[in-house]
Amino acid sequence: MDEVYMREALALAKKAAADGEVPVGAVVVRRGEVVGRGRNRRETGRSALAHAELEAIADACRTLGGWRLWECELFVTLEPCPMCAGACINARIRRVVFGAYDPKAGACGSVCDLMRERWNHHPEVRGGVLEEECAELLKSFFADLRKRG
Repeated sequence: MDEVYMREALALAKKAAADGEVPVGAVVVRRGEVVGRGRNRRETGRSALAHAELEAIADACRTLGGWRLWECELFVTLEPCPMCAGACINARIRRVVFGAYDPKAGACGSVCDLMRERWNHHPEVRGGVLEEECAELLKSFFADLRKRG
């Protein structure tokens, strides 16, 4: 099932790329239903906070009418950064599933592992779901960006 939801996140990442954004997409799922969606919008939103995970979490909170997402899972195409990992912890996300690892800013094991620190909540983490597809989308985006100069 993880691959099904990661494909939904990939579709959102492709929409972000079409808008000129770094292609990252995320969905929040509760009991098999997508309750939150987000994609990277840092450039169009002119905000450092406009990450896919934060959009998806905010959407899920609106959909479910509260901030505690303890029954939910987050699927995201790129390993969460420290800000997004912290949001997952604070929202009580049960499980975080990501595609590509981020050796420069990943906070679920690549650079650091915030999910294992001494917080009051520790989401389960699974990385590498559809990793090649997620990584290729990012590589292609940045290669095209470099070509355009």
